Amino acid sequence: MEKLFEEMAQVLIAGNQDEVVKKTQEALDKNAAARDVMDKGLLAGMEVVGRRFKAGDMFIPEVLRCAKCMHAAMDLIKPMLSEGESAGAGTYLIGTVEGDLHDIGKNLVSMLLQGSGFDVVDLGTNITPQQFVDAVKEHNPKIIGLSALLTTTMPKMEETIKALDEAGIRDNVKVMCGGAPVTQNFVEKIGADAYGANAATASELAKELAS
Repeated sequence: MEKLFEEMAQVLIAGNQDEVVKKTQEALDKNAAARDVMDKGLLAGMEVVGRRFKAGDMFIPEVLRCAKCMHAAMDLIKPMLSEGESAGAGTYLIGTVEGDLHDIGKNLVSMLLQGSGFDVVDLGTNITPQQFVDAVKEHNPKIIGLSALLTTTMPKMEETIKALDEAGIRDNVKVMCGGAPVTQNFVEKIGADAYGANAATASELAKELAS
C-alpha cells in the first residue's frame, strides 16, 4: 500500500488528474483508510508541490493544476472521512477585504492550505469587517487570512481586526495578512499575528500558528 501512496503523490506532483483519481480509487478498493489516502498520498504530494513552489521550481499554473488533482481525489474520499477527520489542521477562514476584488493570490493560498490539511472556508472578495466577524462566529476557525492587493484597501485589514476586537472574539483567532502591497511592518502596526509574504510562506506560517 505504501508504494501505491507514493505513486499517488508522484502523479499528483506531475499534475495528472486522471491518474491521481485512478490511484485514489485503487487505494480505496483495497480498503485503505481514507485518512491514510489523504495524508500519505495526497497531502504528501502537495507538500512537495508547496516546497517546489517556494523554491521557484514550480509556477502558479502548475500549482493550480496539482491542486485541481487533489480536489478531484478529495471528492472520492470526503464521504469516507469521519466528522472532523478531514480538517486535520483545523479551520482556516480566508477572504479579500472590502473594496478589493483580487483573488488569484488568495485562491493560491487557499489551495496550498488545503494541501496542508486545513479545512478552508473561502469567503471570496470584497468582504466587509462585519462579514468576517459573522463568519468567525459561524465557523470558529483557528486562523483568519486577510488579503489585500491594493494600497487603498489595506486599511480595511485594521478595521477588520478592530471589528473582531469589538465583537469580543479577537483572542479566539490568529490573524494573518498578505498581498502585494502588504509588509511585515504594516502587519505589526495593525496588530495582526503573522505576515505571509507569498502563498508558500503563508501555508507554512499557518501550520506553525495552528500547532
